[in-house]
Amino acid sequence: MMITVHHLENSRSQRIIWLLEELGLPYEIKRYERHPKTQKAPDSLKAIHPLGKSPMIEDDGEVIIETAAIAEYLVAKAGGRLGEPQDAQGARLYTQYLHFAEGSMMPPLYGLLVVGRLGLLGLPARKPVGQMVTDLLVWLETELADRDYFAGDQLTAADVMMSFPLEACQSRAGLDERYPNLLAWLDRIHARPPYQVALEKGGPYAYA
Repeated sequence: MMITVHHLENSRSQRIIWLLEELGLPYEIKRYERHPKTQKAPDSLKAIHPLGKSPMIEDDGEVIIETAAIAEYLVAKAGGRLGEPQDAQGARLYTQYLHFAEGSMMPPLYGLLVVGRLGLLGLPARKPVGQMVTDLLVWLETELADRDYFAGDQLTAADVMMSFPLEACQSRAGLDERYPNLLAWLDRIHARPPYQVALEKGGPYAYA
């Protein structure tokens, strides 16, 4: 049975399309557009799952939500391709970064988005939240000092997970020439043919 990706434009669900392309699993995309003023997901997503969040996939009659959970499901479905490396350190790094993307990177990035929309009211929070993002980038830069990808020398689903927050950082949160290792990593993933195909299939994506 073909996997259905419920895909919201300019969203984290672009990662799932990329992962599916890398894994070579058959899928179809159902597209959803954001509200032009609020940029929120449409209520039609709630017909698939009560939370109305993207990404979500349907497979074998089951709806699966949460990007990392979807990634783990798809890796298992593909027989472990792009899963954890066999060495102990690589396996630990894989698990760490699979969840670091949403657990540590996205909260301050979302905080920056919120305080930016608050205008003057958000000014007191802008500097400390921005510093949180900077601290993460400084550390991540050192993590890629001696390896090409987050879990080792080969691409894994952990890199797919890390793509959205680091692309967002490059777009609006200070990821620039001060972080050459992170920029080189972004260049590597963007150059991959499956990434390019996923970008074309996924439609508008502001962070690529």
